Amino acid sequence: MASKARISKLQLAEQFRAFIDPRFVITDEETLKPYECDGMATYCEMPMLVVLPDTVAQVQQVMRICNQYGIPVVARGAGTGLSAGAMPHRDGVVLSLARFSRILDIDPLARTARLQPGVRNLAISEEAAKYGLYYGPDPSSQIACSIGGNVAENAGGVHCLKYGLTVHNIISVEMVTAEGELVTIGSDGLDSCGMDLLALLTGSEGLLGVVTEVKVKLLPVPEVARVVMAGFDSIQKAADAVGGIIANGIIPAGLEMMDSHAIVAADDFIGGGYPREAKALLLCEVDGTEEEVDEHIAQTEALFHELGATSVRTSRTEEERALLWKGRKSAFPAVGKISPDYYCMDGTIPRRHLAHVLTEIEKLSGQFGLRVANVFHAGDGNLHPLILFDANAPGELERTEAFGASILRLCVEAGGCITGEHGVGVEKIRQMVVQFTDEELRQFHDVKTAFDPVGILNPGKNVPALKFCQEYRALAPTQHTQTDAPHG
Repeated sequence: MASKARISKLQLAEQFRAFIDPRFVITDEETLKPYECDGMATYCEMPMLVVLPDTVAQVQQVMRICNQYGIPVVARGAGTGLSAGAMPHRDGVVLSLARFSRILDIDPLARTARLQPGVRNLAISEEAAKYGLYYGPDPSSQIACSIGGNVAENAGGVHCLKYGLTVHNIISVEMVTAEGELVTIGSDGLDSCGMDLLALLTGSEGLLGVVTEVKVKLLPVPEVARVVMAGFDSIQKAADAVGGIIANGIIPAGLEMMDSHAIVAADDFIGGGYPREAKALLLCEVDGTEEEVDEHIAQTEALFHELGATSVRTSRTEEERALLWKGRKSAFPAVGKISPDYYCMDGTIPRRHLAHVLTEIEKLSGQFGLRVANVFHAGDGNLHPLILFDANAPGELERTEAFGASILRLCVEAGGCITGEHGVGVEKIRQMVVQFTDEELRQFHDVKTAFDPVGILNPGKNVPALKFCQEYRALAPTQHTQTDAPHG
């Protein structure tokens, strides 16, 4: 970060209070405390101060002041992220977009919606339902997470297999640059000239700009949707069934997998009638017209039986379908009831390697002496192993972090990557060196510098310093296994 003239916390707060309601310029420690972390509470840091503007002009002025003095800025949405991407900088400002919570416009003919970044993901579909429409990406945290945060992490959800991630469902983004300039990325046209900056911005984790408006695509609510739940007596059979479904030309709206730990925890949590004796469970949703759904459901049921399912159950009502999905979407809090703490990973692998990687994770579980509950988007190979541990037990957090780092390394070795939708943030920054070469990381730094020359936007996240990369690569795997991730 470039050196700038110094300014005290008090002086900075006074500058902000000149154009932001003083109630929304937070400096006292007690009120700052809720902002010290996002959904990954393992990594915490108290910010210097927090501001909650409510106009774009105020956001621009905040950025101009911070850029002038070289003050770090961490943009924050709902704080549901799981990679410490919204963890504050101790000498910086948290720029909360919580007050940007309005749905600005819904165009039912164009099937689009214009949204402020603080609009909750689920609120989009709730409002669009008046027109028979909905918003496709549906992360498990959709009741709370914001569309701005979804753009920052390129969020997906259980229906991403058919309907895509955030990047496939947004049209344009309005953002404020590090210097305070307001720009629009993307357009309503089918094609835009030049580089695909919208794809670059989506998933950039607050390193390139502060999102102030998002325009999204809306989809017609399907005529009918039904879920087939299949239990298997081995992870291998369930993994093979994932490939079998898609190989037979069926593209489910969602295809999710849970292992025995997750099955029992979710069933205890919501009482969904899950097959508790199963070693693995698949939830396969098919949507469309009545005729095509009937045809694909019959094919899916037959395929599951053929591929070794020990139980097959199909939802008959909308209430039953919702209950089956509720168990899956409640898996994280459900696991929280069977362990003092859990550490959620987010690696992505080719579907054909599901069985191999899950088997290797089970072996790692034995080596590290820690249980794992697997619940994930099987259709696109986005794994979410939940490592169960007790942070109060000496050394267990460090062992958990090392276990997580080994899982991510395994994903890369299988031809995958270290994140699917949770982002890199602080949690996976060391594993960036496992996936990318020094030259590739230099390119990331060049992109960052092009958007943020002073380096004030979310510094220390996502892309490791090149000096660290060289030091890390100099270590043998056995030397860095136990220190793969920082901890707070």
